[in-house]
Amino acid sequence: MKKQRPVNLELSTISLPPAATASILHRVSGVIMLVLIGFMVWLLATSLSGPEGFAEAKSVMAHPVARFVIWGFLTALGYHIIAGVRHLIMDLGFGVTKGTGQLTGRLSIVLGVVWAIVAGVWLW
Repeated sequence: MKKQRPVNLELSTISLPPAATASILHRVSGVIMLVLIGFMVWLLATSLSGPEGFAEAKSVMAHPVARFVIWGFLTALGYHIIAGVRHLIMDLGFGVTKGTGQLTGRLSIVLGVVWAIVAGVWLW
């Protein structure tokens, strides 16, 4: 049985709908949080260990790379919450049509970008 269907091997020509992009970004943000949680726990434990540890954590926070990592964590956390609420609302049966899914996908991406800007302004 031979199937005669087109095969598109040019991945750059494929464009995902906003709902699919939002869903993929939700998974990516979860992976980013998983990777960075060790650094965040270490930073919290160091800052709570005493005055010397707090001073060490404060000096680590002064480094631009550490601030970028924390900004990345905050951005991933914010987007993961936004997209997670979107998924929970859809699990309840609201907004499950194609048009509404595309709209909420765009909205979650836009809110994630706004959150990233707010977190960057607050952190820097």
